[in-house]
Amino acid sequence: MTAAPDALTVGSEALRALAAADVLRVATAGSVDDGKSTLLGRLLHDTKSVLADQLEAVARTSSARGDEALDLSLLTDGLRAEREQGITIDVAYRYFTTARRSFVLADTPGHVQYTRNMVTGASTADVALVLVDARHGVVEQTRRHVALAALLRVPHLVVVVNKVDLVGFSQEVVDRVVADLRAVTRRLDLGDVFAVPVAALHGDNVVTRSARTPWYDGPPLLTLLEELPPADRRTDAPFRMPVQLVVRPRTAAHADFRGYAGRVAAGTVRPGDDVVVLPSGQRTTVAAVESPDGPLDAAGPQRSVVVRLVDDVDVSRGDVVAAADAPPRVTRDLSAAVCWMGEEPLRPGARVLLKSATRTTRAVVEGLDSVLDVTSLAHVPAGPELRLNEIARVTLRTAEPLAVDDYAQDRTTGSFILVDELTSGTVGAGMVGPDPVGDAVAGAPDGGQAAPAG
Repeated sequence: MTAAPDALTVGSEALRALAAADVLRVATAGSVDDGKSTLLGRLLHDTKSVLADQLEAVARTSSARGDEALDLSLLTDGLRAEREQGITIDVAYRYFTTARRSFVLADTPGHVQYTRNMVTGASTADVALVLVDARHGVVEQTRRHVALAALLRVPHLVVVVNKVDLVGFSQEVVDRVVADLRAVTRRLDLGDVFAVPVAALHGDNVVTRSARTPWYDGPPLLTLLEELPPADRRTDAPFRMPVQLVVRPRTAAHADFRGYAGRVAAGTVRPGDDVVVLPSGQRTTVAAVESPDGPLDAAGPQRSVVVRLVDDVDVSRGDVVAAADAPPRVTRDLSAAVCWMGEEPLRPGARVLLKSATRTTRAVVEGLDSVLDVTSLAHVPAGPELRLNEIARVTLRTAEPLAVDDYAQDRTTGSFILVDELTSGTVGAGMVGPDPVGDAVAGAPDGGQAAPAG
């Protein structure tokens, strides 16, 4: 199986040079009956991550349904409605560990009416596994799931060409699927894209290499996942830390202590760094970086710390401490891609609560600019309202200024959720700034050869 180096890479040697992280978050997607749940069940089973009583329960259920073999999809399809219908409805989270790393698996739904569930599962993912049935190739839902992975800026896309046993383990069929996928991915702002041919039902190329695909020279799926790096957490990115708590101990021994607790969202913070507190714009210098283990010389992404400042500036929960030479922008006007999750439609003029990092403020919807057509993957003019599971470009005006980045730059300061003021339920998820999905992939063919990505 071949692919353009800058498009779809199979078994890249460069992976071996990448350091594996402790935890990798994986979201799966695909069309109905592509085998998502079976694949995850196979991963859990073959890595011996299933308890004996769970395996016995699956065996009993499989036997009661008349299955000749274990239905491994039952390990992830936990809802009764899913088991009865043979589809995935909710986001099922599973966890397992190998000798090389730990995994969080999110089995997301394939149906268009559960788009909000996929957005939820993929929003924090390091890798998106998009399954394609080798018999059917790239279909409408495949394009939609790839587009959502691009919209959510998932760093790595792994295309799992499943059920290759039903096409005679044909290299020609798999190569055709890869070529069709390239037509979709070539104009999207995607990170690394890989392809693995598997037969999840039998375990071919899932945990170990299969002798039935001698033409495939890449690693099995599990090895690939063990070698992929997590989401981009570059320590040299501009520093960002949303403040969660102002720390002021009430003891005589710590009477002069004042610090600001939070998790580093991006970049690195060190004593002596010049920083700015937003949205106020006050500039100061980092005096110390504290942790439960004592003072630190530096703290990188995902590290929870207490930052002490040289000057006595006004800092509150919801503020953002950022690099003074590369701060996020402060604004009350947001243009964002919003996935609507509410049962009631969203209309211009609606008032909602907007939560960005650790700050919550009121906001009003000023306009619905365009809606993503899930069939053509093109932006089309918006109607009078945004309905459940639709994704649109939305303009919002907030009551208080926010410190934000484009989502492409930082997933923490570039994202927000919308909350219903009356019910306190989450009704929307937003990504600030331009998105990579639009007319560029409109009309992408379901078959035939495509030019390499560029």
